[in-house]
Parts: sequence; C-alpha cells; structure tokens
Amino acid sequence: MVKTIWSLMDNRRGSVGQAQGVLDALDEAQFIKTEKKIVYTKFAGLPNWLRGRTLIGVAAESRAEICPPFPDYVLSISRRTAPIARYIKKCAPQTKIIQLMHPGNTGLTDFDLVIVPEHDKNKKHTANIHYIVGCPHRITSQYLQNARAKWQSEFAQLPAPLTAVIIGGGIKGKTFPLEDVRNFCAEVKTLKAQIGGSILITTSRRTGAEAEEIIKKELADIPQYNYYWGDTRENPYAGFLACADNIVITADSVSMCCEATGTGKPIYLFVGGENWLTAKHRRFAQSLIDGKCAASLDDPNADSFLPQQSLNAAKEVAELIKAL
Repeated sequence: MVKTIWSLMDNRRGSVGQAQGVLDALDEAQFIKTEKKIVYTKFAGLPNWLRGRTLIGVAAESRAEICPPFPDYVLSISRRTAPIARYIKKCAPQTKIIQLMHPGNTGLTDFDLVIVPEHDKNKKHTANIHYIVGCPHRITSQYLQNARAKWQSEFAQLPAPLTAVIIGGGIKGKTFPLEDVRNFCAEVKTLKAQIGGSILITTSRRTGAEAEEIIKKELADIPQYNYYWGDTRENPYAGFLACADNIVITADSVSMCCEATGTGKPIYLFVGGENWLTAKHRRFAQSLIDGKCAASLDDPNADSFLPQQSLNAAKEVAELIKAL
C-alpha cells in the first residue's frame, strides 16, 4: 500500500536540505510526498513547553495547510516544527511522527522516531532516539551529475584544480571572529600555494559584511569565480560541489559539511580559535577528521589528503521510516 508523508519545511535552509535528502531516499512507488511550507509569526520564538501540541507561532496561511486528512507519516525538521508535528499526532494518533535533530526535552517521547547526530549524544536520551553520524543530505551521484552538466562550462576557463571555498560565519549569537577570518584566508592561500589552480568562493548571510570585505581583499589575487551573499545571480552552490576537485569549508554548519563529504572529494575543514565554534561543532568536526572523511585545513600535509569514506545518512533514515 502506498503511504503518505508530509515534510514540515520552514525557513532553515540546512534543515530543509536534510529533509529533502530523506524524501529523495524514499521510494516514489511507496510514498506520496508532500512538502508543507511553514511560515511563522513572532510567537514561534516562544519555548516549546509553552507552544505545546498547538499551532501557536504558525502563520494563518500555513495553519490552513495543517488539516485533515492527515498523512501516515510526518517529518519534522527542526525544534520549531516539533510542536506542529505533535499537534498533528494529537489530532491523528495513528500518524507516525519523525523528528530530525533533537527537539528538546518537551514532548520528546511523543515522537515515534527521533534522529539525532552523534555529536548531540550529551542531550537527553530516550528509547525512540536513533543516532547517526552527521546528518542526511541530498548530495547523490545523480545530483552531482546534473549540477556538473549545468555548471561546468561556467568554470571552464579557470585554471585547474578547482577548489570550492564555502564560508559560513557566526553562530549562536556570536559573529565570525575577524582573527579567525584572517587565519582562514591565510590557510586557504597556503593550500593554494601547494596545489595551485583557482577557487570557487561563496559566503553566507552569517558571514557578515566586515568579514566578507576581509575575504575579498585577502583572496583577490587567486583566480576565482565568486558568489558573495546578496548576489542576485543564480546560486552556483550545487555547481561548486559538482565541479570542484576539492572543497574548503568552515565547520560552523553541520549540514554544509555533510553535503561536502557526500561528494567523495578531499574536504578541508576550518575550525578556528576558541571564541567561535561551540563544543558540539568541535566534536562534529573532529568526528569527520577521525573518520577520514575530511582533513583539517591547517594540516601541513592537507594537500595530499584523500578521503576514505563519504557520508549520507538519508538512506539510513529512510529505511528507519519504512520500518515504522
């Protein structure tokens, strides 16, 4: 029998990418998949113990979409979507609800399955939690093949090898420290001095204007294709992953790092100093390095690094959902 599954998609790009990876891994012959766009009001910032199993914090246009007939499964992708999934479970107890990432202690046991990365093992554990390395993503060989066909001509005139330089920024209310920005640029230049070629560089909303100006100035002498935050052209991110020979990435985004490791290419992580990443981010970065999925950007032998495995938990999560 064909099953129905809703995915509660909000405005968090990383979480949405994880959910799309899981949906892609579910067989279309077995599942009818529907993405529910969740728009929030200011009340979404309330703690989940106050929001409970309600639609508090959900805008009217999204509330109208959360109505019967309810599906067989609901995929909740963030702490903010967790109350919505629990609301659906209250309305339709037969619906199985699956949470990507730890939702916090409120209502944790309401979920039929909670997918938690290994680096979050310090959070409350319950019997419905399944631990994975990293997070699901949608970077498959077909995804890369399609992106390469679309973008490779755009970068064809650049000297090889091509190094994608993917830059995040501030996290947990902290900006990207400018000392780390300068150190990052210095390490990128050291790597490029070793391997030569060009860079495909992109920044994010979290990078910050001051940090971005430093990056532009410090890396200006390297042949490049750049796409800085606010650029109105089509985002070449997929093309960067597909066409690059190796990838430099800041370790502040678990989603971006996992997507990079899914390419099977050499990955160089920038971790920075003590005033930037959280302990969780550092544990995650170290797990990638220990697992030979990535090398540290400041490793003096980084230019000779070859990955021993790629990561994508999407298929694992899809199998767990089917087993429900």
